[in-house]
Amino acid sequence: MSTIHLAIVGVGKIVRDQHLPAVAGNPDFRLVAAASRNGRVEGIDNFGSIEEMLSAVPSIQAVSLCMPPQYRYAAAVQAIAAGKHVFLEKPPGATLSEVEDLAARAAAQGVSLFASWHSRFAPAVEAARAFLAGTRIRAMRVTWKEDVRQWHPGQAWIWQPGGLGVFDPGINALSIVTRILPRPVYATAATLEFPANRDAPIAASISFSDAAGLDLVAEFDWRQTGRQSWDIVADTDAGQMLLSEGGAKLSVDGRQLHGEPEQEYPMLYRRFAEIIRAGRSDVDLAPLRHVADAFMLGRRRVVEAFDD
Repeated sequence: MSTIHLAIVGVGKIVRDQHLPAVAGNPDFRLVAAASRNGRVEGIDNFGSIEEMLSAVPSIQAVSLCMPPQYRYAAAVQAIAAGKHVFLEKPPGATLSEVEDLAARAAAQGVSLFASWHSRFAPAVEAARAFLAGTRIRAMRVTWKEDVRQWHPGQAWIWQPGGLGVFDPGINALSIVTRILPRPVYATAATLEFPANRDAPIAASISFSDAAGLDLVAEFDWRQTGRQSWDIVADTDAGQMLLSEGGAKLSVDGRQLHGEPEQEYPMLYRRFAEIIRAGRSDVDLAPLRHVADAFMLGRRRVVEAFDD
């Protein structure tokens, strides 16, 4: 197959920081157009809407949708109906039902749909998966704490219904957990903290278990200052495993076993090209399902107003 003509919808920080460099370094793709209300990509055709872009540039074969999740479904429906392969930034949508519908539409149309979980492609994730597969896991603690002011300054959509709040980064942890554990887990209890002036949580604590009675607790918080914490600790029969820096490094009992430079988005686009060429989709909804379960089970706690 020749080079895939790609378009990007929603030109913001994540596109400039991650998508554009990853696409530029991947010979499988050629970026031919972009659509965004505010942003532009130099050197290609730019449009104000996906409708205008799809009509004006029929040579587009694939579309990366990078707008907020609340607006992604409608754009994906249009792209799929036009016969385009679709890359969904994480989270893939605002609800499970809409992403399931997109998967069905993509299958009916014969195009590929990719629900991209970038943290699964962190350098040490597969090494952690292999380590845990060879031992008994007694307990696991997930600590995902960062400063929303640093990572999402002035982004009002993230505090609105469907924006997920602290689960926007927290779902990265859940995407790793659901990849590295040898058995599925399910939520047993949750507490979600909502600022008095926001419609999405700023912190969450979730307890999980599995068929073998695993003790798993995840703590997410968006009020972290200083060092940001993206750690997964597992107590196992083979020692204490630490998957740190968002999945970049793996150590056991303090001895580092794995650590390589981050290549998450380049790996995502390699995967996208792979499924397009294979004529299939990759839509794992386990991380988003755990977020939905936390909202269903969660005890809501109102905390002081938050202004960024």
